[in-house]
Amino acid sequence: QVQLVESGGGSVQAGESLRISCSASGFTFSRYCMGWFRQAPGKEREGVAVIASTGGALYEDSVKGRFTISEDNAKNTVYLQMNSLKPEDTAMYYCAADFLRCGLDTSSNDYWGQGTQVTVSS
Repeated sequence: QVQLVESGGGSVQAGESLRISCSASGFTFSRYCMGWFRQAPGKEREGVAVIASTGGALYEDSVKGRFTISEDNAKNTVYLQMNSLKPEDTAMYYCAADFLRCGLDTSSNDYWGQGTQVTVSS
């Protein structure tokens, strides 16, 4: 069965860093674009970062220069390094896999994880 399992979320102060992870199984990891998406209370889910199998990445404007997405294909794991965190980054962060596309659009992902909570306080 397909599984995407996120970990590494937590509660931090503004300006601090976190690295969250997504461990994938049950599909051919290298054939998919992997991404991170987030949803804050009362808001729609939005794309944060995606990474293609080639290593190319896209980022939502507000996280550019602060967040870095990466993959370890040997471990079937995708990471999101989050630096200089801001209160507005507070959200549930979801890992997703997309065979056909590699963008920040939330609509076409084939698989989703259960999410990991990131809370940033002032």
